[in-house]
Amino acid sequence: MSTLPGTKGEWRSHLTSARRAVPAEVRAAEAVAIAAFVRDLVHPGQTICAYVPVGTEPGSRPVLDDLLASDVQVLLPVVNGTDPLDWAGYDGTLRPGPIRLLEPAGPRLGPTAIGRANLILVPGLAVDTAGVRLGRGAGHYDRSLVFAAPGAALVGVVRDQEFVANLPAEPHDVRLTAVLTPGRGMIEVTRP
Repeated sequence: MSTLPGTKGEWRSHLTSARRAVPAEVRAAEAVAIAAFVRDLVHPGQTICAYVPVGTEPGSRPVLDDLLASDVQVLLPVVNGTDPLDWAGYDGTLRPGPIRLLEPAGPRLGPTAIGRANLILVPGLAVDTAGVRLGRGAGHYDRSLVFAAPGAALVGVVRDQEFVANLPAEPHDVRLTAVLTPGRGMIEVTRP
């Protein structure tokens, strides 16, 4: 676990550069490990919110297919400008969205659909020991996680080195309940 002083912008720059330096074979091995941990977290009939990894984000698309095969309903985010994320059910197919992110083709369920899930996997650049998550800066997840059901597990998925001691936080940042890393699995965080 490391601490790096600075602003959110400095953190983003540092973490983005560090991710680009990770060899593809390391990212692939980490994706396999994350998929194994995710499979252990779910059970048939459950609804979870997940995401399609972009670029060097931890995770993989095959884990989404594994979840479907396990009879888990998977909701994926749909970006709508600066609004909270919309959600749609994943059926094994994806299409490019307006900003070239892959999204489900099915009907939009609205921002409150996140409230159906008891497990929400959240991408990020880093998560700290108090559950502060550093995203890419658009605020989509902070505006969306407020619709999560009370007691839902809000799990940040990051690389081991991206689970850090302390990140800069703002009042609107929604704190996560846990972090999932490829080397350490699921780790509960201490929310204030």
